[in-house]
Amino acid sequence: MKNRNTTLLAGAILLGLSSLTAQAGNIRIAMSSYSDNTRPWLEALARDYEKANPGDKVKVEVGSWENMQQKLQAEIASNNPPDLAHVATRWVGDFVNDGLVEPVDNYANAAFKDQFIPAFLKAGNINGKPYALPIAASVRAMFYNKDMLSKAGFPNGPKTWDDVIAAAKKIKATGAYGYGIQGKDLDTDTYFYYALWSMGGDVLDAGNKAAFNSPTGVKAATLYKSMIDQGLTEPGVAGNTRYDLHNLFKQGRLGMVISLPPLAKEIAKDAPQLKYGITGVPNGGKDITFGVTDSIMMFKTSKNKETAQKFLNFMFSKTARLKFDQGEGFMPVTREVANDPVFKDDPVLSEFVTLLPNARFAPLVAGWEDSAQAVTNALQAIYQGKAEPKAALDKAAAEANTKLNKK
Repeated sequence: MKNRNTTLLAGAILLGLSSLTAQAGNIRIAMSSYSDNTRPWLEALARDYEKANPGDKVKVEVGSWENMQQKLQAEIASNNPPDLAHVATRWVGDFVNDGLVEPVDNYANAAFKDQFIPAFLKAGNINGKPYALPIAASVRAMFYNKDMLSKAGFPNGPKTWDDVIAAAKKIKATGAYGYGIQGKDLDTDTYFYYALWSMGGDVLDAGNKAAFNSPTGVKAATLYKSMIDQGLTEPGVAGNTRYDLHNLFKQGRLGMVISLPPLAKEIAKDAPQLKYGITGVPNGGKDITFGVTDSIMMFKTSKNKETAQKFLNFMFSKTARLKFDQGEGFMPVTREVANDPVFKDDPVLSEFVTLLPNARFAPLVAGWEDSAQAVTNALQAIYQGKAEPKAALDKAAAEANTKLNKK
């Protein structure tokens, strides 16, 4: 974890010793925002919980994804973390490595855990033990502009990377952008893994050492750099976030972008006239997709674990989950909601569900976030022409291996 040191753990221990100052029934939850629906949903959930549990108080804090990890680190260092924190699951390994997370088995019984779809619950496991509960889940797929791709000769969307290049060349000739590549902020490394995994490569080897700089990794990075050099992507790749790509796609200026289910919600709201299709991640030899969960975890230093557990039970009730998943456009994480007709018959989500068997998840190992940042830095250098793919990835691998699995 960035700037991680023993002060965080020492501070957390001190905070635990001060638990006598806590007010019974009071908890604080920190959550990152997905959309304009996130805060109203969480605030309404907290008020409904308080009405059902007189005397309990839930303080809600909703912030941005870009700042959440740093916010939690600062609060840990100042002896004031929340009771419950909404995090990217990929962060959990570092928090666990620092001894800060309450294992799920300590507060959730078998019946509670059994309500989750196994693949999504397993995403929060470390050494077979769950440390976080999935609150949002998705797999990635290719969104494509039907008009652009039909004119380019791919009415059902691209199936291979060669298809992507061929279609992008024809789209470029019309003045639009072919394929969107994210080059800034969280998930920049993920866009590289799409190509890496589809070509048969791995991010880490069996010993949890960097493997993304393999010949396959160099081939994947070279593919992206080639598309950038040919003008087949949007301009300024290294400065574009996922949201920039979404906006270009909704504006009808981008032909293809790999993204997650909530983009369909955005399109319905912001560009309902846009005709688009959904297909799998381009095949480079293998059919793959990237499975993603975001999680809720409980800090060991929570002064009111019983209240936090009660709130989690309330948060994962069918009523609460239906409102959340429908509002944000995510795939259900619980069996009961997944079987509800609202989702079972959803034409968009059904496309993503078919991709689940080929989903791969980010490794949950200590030092993963530092490794991912090293990959991101390498990709930005490659995309901007400041470094060759092999040299940049080798440098990132050497840096990652100094951080991975460190206590």
